[in-house]
Amino acid sequence: MAATHPLLAALQRRLRREGLTYAEVARRLAVSEPTVKRLFSTERITLERLDALCAVAGVALADLARDVQEGSARLSRLTREQEEQLVRDEGLLLVAVLVLNHWRFGEILAQYRFDEPALVRHLASLDRLGLIELQPGNRVRLKVARDFAWMPNGPIQRWFERHAQGDFLDANFQGERELRRVAHGMLSEASRLRLLERIERLCAEFAELHAEDASLPLDARQGAFMLVAMRRWEPKGFAALRR
Repeated sequence: MAATHPLLAALQRRLRREGLTYAEVARRLAVSEPTVKRLFSTERITLERLDALCAVAGVALADLARDVQEGSARLSRLTREQEEQLVRDEGLLLVAVLVLNHWRFGEILAQYRFDEPALVRHLASLDRLGLIELQPGNRVRLKVARDFAWMPNGPIQRWFERHAQGDFLDANFQGERELRRVAHGMLSEASRLRLLERIERLCAEFAELHAEDASLPLDARQGAFMLVAMRRWEPKGFAALRR
């Protein structure tokens, strides 16, 4: 259940990062779990209730409000037309991915086959898209929110499915610090929702660690890609044997 009020949405994200379920929040507030769910789904909530939820999440209400205010000025998603502009030029798309991963101008020049004028043109394009602010000395300031994401089923995701997904999965995942697990079972709807909430928390933690490590030098960071997916599914060969 997604919160609609910005403060509640920010609080909901913080609770997920802390690994706190609605059931645990309800226990700490001495209310029922449906009551907690209603609090997050309403536009009307008392200051007392909001302050109590903040206490559970371990954040001051004033700090939460400041985070919301700062985040509201940042870009959370591109438009379809903007994403299409990126996928039409793989060089531009690469530079976008690099700056979102906090690469500096000189680091990009040293590692990839761009000359300086071409790289400046790409950065200027990203500035016009609102992803970055290109500053004097070719310094870059990101203008995206911490929860920035590509459009669901948008041009970037479709590009990934066509050009990168197969390459990523074409491995045995036996290298150092590589991991692949496949799980299959029969779950109730409640259990499926519980797992989906945990996956959301895991993705939020990935984003948090990415942000924390941004200040480290480039040689202390390596590209990491995590694909997490869950859906109702049966192999086509199995389904063909159904009555």
